[in-house]
Amino acid sequence: MTSTDLPVRTAPSRQTAVGVRESRSRQQARRSRTNLTLGDGVLARLLASAALVVMAVIWLLPMTWALLTAFKSEADASDPAHWFWPRHGFTFHGFSTVWQRGDLPLWMLNSLLISAAVTVITVLVSAMAGYAFSRTRFTGRRALFAVTVAAVLVPPQLMIVPWFRQMLTLHLVDTYAAVILPQTVAPVMVFILKKHFDSLPHELEEAARIDGAGHWRIFWSVLLPLSRPMLAAVSIFVFIGAWNNFLWPFVSTSDPALMTLPVGITSVKDAYGIQYAQAMASAVLAALPLVVVFMFFQRHIVKSVATTGLGGQ
Repeated sequence: MTSTDLPVRTAPSRQTAVGVRESRSRQQARRSRTNLTLGDGVLARLLASAALVVMAVIWLLPMTWALLTAFKSEADASDPAHWFWPRHGFTFHGFSTVWQRGDLPLWMLNSLLISAAVTVITVLVSAMAGYAFSRTRFTGRRALFAVTVAAVLVPPQLMIVPWFRQMLTLHLVDTYAAVILPQTVAPVMVFILKKHFDSLPHELEEAARIDGAGHWRIFWSVLLPLSRPMLAAVSIFVFIGAWNNFLWPFVSTSDPALMTLPVGITSVKDAYGIQYAQAMASAVLAALPLVVVFMFFQRHIVKSVATTGLGGQ
């Protein structure tokens, strides 16, 4: 056997060695943070895990009770002796009653249209305002941003009367516009997106300006693509808030054809007092679309939180 027939052992590349060292350093840092939080002992970890399990059970118990009650009959729903397993078994009577007495397809469609419109307008306006506060310099910028931050402290309930008078002046009462437009005012989203744009590297903007890009091109083609996780998270929060909003849609319209789901299910009443099974069935139907939306887009929320402080990378 000649020397050329011997197997040649190649040395690991420098990039591979660097990658291994970085992976080990990250594991050590993660382990040190875990030890700093929970302690080095097994008892501390068991206590922390037990505390997390207890908090999870406390958080899930009301949801489990509501879900179980929704599938009970009215007699079993008011029977505390059989709070878990009903005496007459589970049934869909509460859901069928709510569906027959109300116009749930129309209410769901209205909620979907209004929530989607509120989300698109709010995210677009808030992103443009956040970019203006973060990347431009104009007279009165600090004072205007201070007013925007101060508006976060104003409860929406205080704006019901001014909003309604404004809709009356514009002759928009009992229209989709009256339900949508006031809900697009979201100072907290402007603040969040402004801080996000502050964290993005300015070198990208400078490179775009060298190529002749203006503010709109930089905003639309450079910063927004880097902000997709944050925009997705903001969109989910705005959509959930618009879907669950009851007070303003209830005040701004009296037309049954414009009712949203939270407003519509309150009109499903019975002459025999509180119907727990029907109430829980209505709540489950109202929350089901939000659960679906969150399941599809939860990774964007996690990514937006995980990349905080990393320049949007």
